[in-house]
Amino acid sequence: MATVSICMIVKNEQKVLQRCLESLKGLYEELIIVDTGSTDNTKNIASAYTNKIYDFIWIDDFSAARNFAFSLCTQQYIYTVDADEVLNETNRNKFLLLKQNILPEIEIVQMYYVNVHNENSVYNFQKELRPKLFKRLREFEWIDPIHERVRLQPIVYDSDIEILHMPEGEHTNRDLTILTKLAQQGKVFSDTLFNMYARELFKAGTTQQLITNKNYFLNVFENNALGEKRQLCQIILSKIALIENDTHSFLKHCLSQKAEGITSEICCLLGEYFYNQNDIQEGLSWYQYALETLPCIDIHCCGDKALFAIAKCFELLGQQQQAQYWLQMAQNWTPPEQSD
Repeated sequence: MATVSICMIVKNEQKVLQRCLESLKGLYEELIIVDTGSTDNTKNIASAYTNKIYDFIWIDDFSAARNFAFSLCTQQYIYTVDADEVLNETNRNKFLLLKQNILPEIEIVQMYYVNVHNENSVYNFQKELRPKLFKRLREFEWIDPIHERVRLQPIVYDSDIEILHMPEGEHTNRDLTILTKLAQQGKVFSDTLFNMYARELFKAGTTQQLITNKNYFLNVFENNALGEKRQLCQIILSKIALIENDTHSFLKHCLSQKAEGITSEICCLLGEYFYNQNDIQEGLSWYQYALETLPCIDIHCCGDKALFAIAKCFELLGQQQQAQYWLQMAQNWTPPEQSD
């Protein structure tokens, strides 16, 4: 049977930590908990489950904290866990079966990450596969009978284990604060992190957070951003211009998307603009167009967000039957179960 180190970084998780650790009992040989500055009862709760509790000075870098935590593990596999995650009994049993039967050549196991409270999530799915279990020591292997080479890609197994993500609060403000600070310091983001930055700002950013980040996204846009990064900038800058009542900049950024293909976020922003101008028919047209286009950041823009807006437009136009139809559509809409 494979041995497992559970590896966690925590800070002020007293509301959820015990629930998480109870769900993991009997699944591991080692529990490593790295605390990044808790001021509540987190460390006392953790001490009931392990004596391997370590302090790490927080430097606004989750990777640094996780790398430190990984360095402390000693078992064959490392299972990385967040305090707001839970394994129910069905998935505990699946995890035990995995430990008993995992092939030694497997280096990464992916598990389904399930958003239980999707309405509070910046993600566009209900569940997706994520790498969660890692072989601690990798063995290098030569492959091909001639012109031999070392295999660089890890062997990944996609399991059917489902991890329930059950947060008691949301971390968007924390994340945006860190991202804004890094942006102001001139940090160059990976494409993945830039996408998350734009997504969190668009879906959950306050008016002040959006305006604070205006110059950063404008600078990226004006420095010849291409492809998806250009689209992300256009969406963020269009939303900021709408907030600032800067009609010229708003229409410029919206219309500049035509070359790449207009997104459902821009359609919704245009719908909101015309709605606010009391041009309900034009606003309705853009909201309807949002349903026919693809999103870049927020899947709700081609789903319930557009549907609710369409219902409101029909109501204001005095077409109550149509309004009720679209309202029902909005209430029945759900995001896709699994990300692509």
